[in-house]
Amino acid sequence: MTEGEIKPVFAWPVRVYWEDTDAGGVVYHANYLRFLERARSEWLRAAGIGQHQLQHEAGIVFVVHRMDLKFRRPARLDDLLTATVRTLEVRGVRFSVAQQLLREPDRELLVEAEVHVACLDAASFRPHPIPEHLLLEIASR
Repeated sequence: MTEGEIKPVFAWPVRVYWEDTDAGGVVYHANYLRFLERARSEWLRAAGIGQHQLQHEAGIVFVVHRMDLKFRRPARLDDLLTATVRTLEVRGVRFSVAQQLLREPDRELLVEAEVHVACLDAASFRPHPIPEHLLLEIASR
């Protein structure tokens, strides 16, 4: 990846079900976080980074320590959404990603998020450097 080059975007499909909505058939605000979390988990999995494996073999966990959200439009029952993930920054013990939720098929922007993720020691929950091979993988995505 060269300086100034835009990183690729990972996309994960999400369907809105009854359990995701309020009485009016609109997605309950906290459920947008679930959609974004699933996309980040699948983004890591697609890079060969299994979070269960990280915890049990490397002794580390990734945790969200900050998230900025902008709700633009509501999602509704039966909507097909695309949740995206794009790396913004990678540092020694943390990384940040930009995420969007888009309604298909017109790709209408519903939610934008900037998510900051920290690496912690699984036993102590203290900051832990992200292993070099993971830093490189995350930075390339």
